[in-house]
Amino acid sequence: MLMTERGQAMWRTCLASAFRTALACTIVGSATLYGPEWINRHVAFPAFSYVTVILIITDATLGDTLRGCWLALYATCQSVGPAIITLKLIGPARLTAETTALAAALAAFVVVLPNSSTHLVAKRIALGQIVLIYVIGYIKGAETDPVMHPLQVAASTALGVVACVLALLVPLPRLATCEVKQSCKELGQNVTTRVKLYMKAFCSDDAMSATASVSQARVLSRSSSKLYQTLKRYQPSMTWERLPFKIWRWQHVNDNKGEKLQSMEIALRGMEMVVASKSPIPSSLLAGEVKEDLKNIQERVILSIKRVNNSRQPSVTPESDLKKPDECLQTLQEIPGTPQDLPFYFFLFCIRLLETITMAKPEENKVKVLEKSKTKSWISDWDSKKVMPALKLSLSLGLAIMLGSMFSKPNGYWAGLPVAVSFAAGREATFKVTNVKAQGTVIGTVYGVMGCFVFQKFLTVRFLSLLPWFLFSSFLSKSRMYGQAGGISAAIGAVLILGRKNFGPPSEFAIERIIETFIGLSCSILVELVFQPTRAANIAKLELSRSFHALYECASLFGAKASKAEIMESQKKLRSHLNELKKFTAEAHAEPSFWFSPFNFSCYEKLFKSLSKMADLLQFSGYAIGFLGEQGKTKSPQCKEILSNVDKDLKSLTESIGLLAKSFEEITLLKSLDALEKALAKSDNTSWDIELGKTPNPSFSTAVSEPEKILETYLQHCRSVADGIFRGEEEVKVDKSEVVLSLSALGFCVEIIGKETREIEEMVKEVVQSENPSSHVNLHEISCKIRSLYK
Repeated sequence: MLMTERGQAMWRTCLASAFRTALACTIVGSATLYGPEWINRHVAFPAFSYVTVILIITDATLGDTLRGCWLALYATCQSVGPAIITLKLIGPARLTAETTALAAALAAFVVVLPNSSTHLVAKRIALGQIVLIYVIGYIKGAETDPVMHPLQVAASTALGVVACVLALLVPLPRLATCEVKQSCKELGQNVTTRVKLYMKAFCSDDAMSATASVSQARVLSRSSSKLYQTLKRYQPSMTWERLPFKIWRWQHVNDNKGEKLQSMEIALRGMEMVVASKSPIPSSLLAGEVKEDLKNIQERVILSIKRVNNSRQPSVTPESDLKKPDECLQTLQEIPGTPQDLPFYFFLFCIRLLETITMAKPEENKVKVLEKSKTKSWISDWDSKKVMPALKLSLSLGLAIMLGSMFSKPNGYWAGLPVAVSFAAGREATFKVTNVKAQGTVIGTVYGVMGCFVFQKFLTVRFLSLLPWFLFSSFLSKSRMYGQAGGISAAIGAVLILGRKNFGPPSEFAIERIIETFIGLSCSILVELVFQPTRAANIAKLELSRSFHALYECASLFGAKASKAEIMESQKKLRSHLNELKKFTAEAHAEPSFWFSPFNFSCYEKLFKSLSKMADLLQFSGYAIGFLGEQGKTKSPQCKEILSNVDKDLKSLTESIGLLAKSFEEITLLKSLDALEKALAKSDNTSWDIELGKTPNPSFSTAVSEPEKILETYLQHCRSVADGIFRGEEEVKVDKSEVVLSLSALGFCVEIIGKETREIEEMVKEVVQSENPSSHVNLHEISCKIRSLYK
C-alpha cells in the first residue's frame, strides 16, 4: 500500500512538472513561430529560450521561478554588459576561432570564480549567453552588431523567463510553502508511525512480529530521508513567495519545524538499534504494568510530536495526561545488573530524549553563525580549491568552442552550449555524468527527429508531442541511473528540434548536433583528467582517513572536559566527513576501473555504516553526559564525587577508541605496504620490532578488548552512584531515575562501541588486504612500523 501511494505521488509530481514545462515551451514556441514580427526580430535565439525554460522550470515552484527571474537578470548583467564592451573593442569582423574561444573562456572564468556567492542556475544561464554571444558573433562576422546582438541574446533569455512565470501561474500556482507544509505533515506522520512500530517491536513477545515491525519502520525511514530532501530543496524558495503573498498568512510555515523534526532522527535511530539487534529483552523488565506505562509514554511522545507539527490534537484524557506517564520511570531506581538489561534502559532513554527534543526551544545562536558565514570577503574566493572549478570550466569551454567551430563553423556553438548549461560547482563522477549526458542528448534528439518525421505538416501537434517526452524526462531526472543531468539533456535534445523550424532537414541537424555535443563532452573529460587526475577511489580513501581523524578528535573531547559547543562542533565535523565519504564512495563505485585495482565498494559501505553508528553512539553519550551534568550542578558535592569515577571509566574508553582511530587514520593513508617497507629500510629506527617489545602504540592491541573490561568496571561504579546519590531524599526519585537512565545509556554505548570497533578493525584489514593482495596484513605490526617511521 505504501509503495502504491509513493508511486502515485511520483506520477502526480512528474505529470505536473511535465505539464508546466510543456506549457512554458508552448508559450515560447507560439511567440516565436506565430507571434508578431517584432518578437522574431528581437528574440533571435529561440533555442536559448527553450534552454532557459528547462533550466528554471524543471520541478520548480513559484518561488523557484521568481528566484529564477532574479538569477536570469543577474546572469544577463554578468555576461551581456562585459560582452558589449569586448565586442566593441575587438570588433566582430576580427574574431577568429582562437580569439572567440579565448574571449569566451576569460568571460566564463569571471562568471564561475565567485563560487559561494552566485547561484548555479545564474552561472549556467550566464555561461550559455556567453557561448551564444561570442560564437554567433564569430559566425556572422562583420554583420554582427556589437550592441544589438548581445541584447537579442538577453531578449531570448527574457522570453524564456516570462514563459516560466506564466506556466507556473496556470491553472494554479505551485507554492513552495505548500510543498514544505505537506512534507512537514508527512514527516510528522512518519515519525509518529515509526515510534509506534518501534514500541510494538520492543514490547512484542513474538520475534516474527517484532521483525516485521522493524522492517516496516526501515521502509518509513527511507521515505523520511526523501522528505527531508524535499524540505531542504523547497525551504529557500519560501522566502521568494512571502513578499507577493503576505496577505496569505494562513500559509505561513515555521522554518524551524523541519529542523526540529529532523533532529528527532537521532532518537529514532537509537530506538532502532535496540529493536534491530535481535537481543531479547528480559521478561522480568517488561512484567507487570510496565507495558501499559510504556503505552502511556508513547501517547505522551506522540502528543509532543503533534504539537511540533501543529497538528490537530485529541483531547487529553486521564490515560494520556502528561503528568502520569512518569510512573514507569520512577520505578527505575537501580542500575542494570547485567549487560543484557542495558538495551531496555537505553530504549527508555531514547524515548525521553525524543520527548526532550520536541520540547526544546530553537537555538538562538544559529542566526549569528549564519551571519558570520555571510561576511566572508570576495577575496576568499581566490583559494586554489575555488579557482580550480573556474579554471577547468573556462578551459573546457574554450577548447570545446574552438574545436567545434573548426569542425563546423555554423554549428560550433552546439559544442560549447552543453558544457555551459551543465556546469556543476562541485566534483562529479566525470565518466558517469558524461555518459548520461551523452545518452540523454542522443535519445532526446532521436525522439525529436521522429516527431518531426511523423508530424511534418502539423507544427502544432509537435508541441503536444513534447508533453509525453517531458513526462518521460521527469522520470529520468528522478531515476538513479540518469539523474538530473540525463533528464535535462534528454528534454533539451527533443525541444531544440521539435520547437523550431527553418533549420534544415532534422536528421542532418540531429547528426551535426550529436557530433558537436560529443566534442564538447570530450573536452570536459580531457580537462578533468589533466587537472584533476585523482581517482574518486583515492579521494574516498583519503576521506576515510579524515573520518578516522574526526572520530579521534570527537572521542578525545569526551575525556578532556570539553564544553558542549566544542563537542557539538566535533560531532558536526565528523558527520560532514562521513557525508563526504558516502559521496565519494558512490562516485568511486560508478567510475570505471580501467587498469587500476577494482574499488572495494562493499567494504567502504560497511565502514561508512559502522562509522555512522559510532558517531550516533558518541552523540548519545554526549546527551547522557549532558543530563548527568545538569544533575551534578543541582545536587550535593557527594554526587560530583561519585560521578568522577564514572568519568574515569569513560575517559579510559574514549582514549582507547581515539588511539585506535588514530592508528586507522595512519594505516588508511598508506599507498602500499611495499612503500612502507622501503621507507623503513632507509630509516635506522627499528623500534617497531614487536619481538623486542618496542611497540610505540601498545594500546592498539588492547583497544578492541578493553571495552568489555571497562563495561564491567563501569557498571560497578554506576551501582555505587545509584546507592550513594540522593540517599534519604524521597522527593527526588524522578531525578534519580534520570541518573539511572543516563548511566545505563552510557553503558549501552560502551558495549556497542566495543562491537563496532571490532567490525571496523576487520573492515580496515580487508581494505588494506585488497590493496596489497600479495602481502600478509597485520594491523598492529603496520601501526607500529608507521609510528617508528615518524617517531
